[in-house]
Order: sequence, then C-alpha cells, then structure tokens
Amino acid sequence: MNKDLLKIGTILLVGVFVIYVIINTFNLKSVIREGLENATPPVSSGTNGEAGSAANYADTIKATTVQLQDSLLISKYRADYENVIINMDDYLSISMLKVVLNMDPAADEKTHATSLALLNTLSNAKKALNETMAFVDKQ
Repeated sequence: MNKDLLKIGTILLVGVFVIYVIINTFNLKSVIREGLENATPPVSSGTNGEAGSAANYADTIKATTVQLQDSLLISKYRADYENVIINMDDYLSISMLKVVLNMDPAADEKTHATSLALLNTLSNAKKALNETMAFVDKQ
C-alpha cells in the first residue's frame, strides 16, 4: 500500500512538473513572440536594401529632432544659450592664446606638432560654436 501511494505521489509530482514546464514554455514563447512583433525593424531592412527604408529612417530622424527641440526649449532659453556659446567662445580663445604662449621654440617637432594639433582642435571648436550660434539664432 505504501509503495502504491509512493508511486502515485511520484507520478502526480512528475505530472505537475511537466505541466509547469509546458505552461512556462508557452508563456515564454508568447512573450518572445509579442516582443518580436512589437520590435522595430532595423533601418536597412527594407525590401530594396538600404534605400527601401530611407523614408522610415528620415521619419525617425525627424521625430528624434523634434524631441530634442522640445527638450531644449530654444525659444524660451535662447538668451541663456547664446550667453553659453559666447562664454565658450571666449574660453576657447583664451585657451588658444595659452597654447600659443606656452609653445617652446626650442622644443622638438613632436612637441610642436602636439601644440599645433591642439590649437587646430580649439579653432575647429570655435567654428562649430559659430555654426551653433547661427542655428540658435535661426530658431
């Protein structure tokens, strides 16, 4: 009698375990299926290669741009942004002057090249600030 009860208990336990595994497997598959159905396709997955999804890509870029514009509130904080850009331009100018004044005429070519590269980077940053100011003014 105890052996029969043990066999029945074991069969019930194994049966419950199998049902548990089956239910979890189906739930996992449905979650995966829902995730795949809701997933955004890659940009280049159009039927015509990269060109086939260019319109979707353009829409995505436009939506991201609108979100950034909304978060920056350019029209509201234009004066503050212009002050930041002007102050950064002054900072870069002073940094450029400091690089020039710290250049050692007796240094080797590698040191000169490093200083000139830094000067060029700062100059490019000033040009980027001018473009940024033009954009802020246009808004």
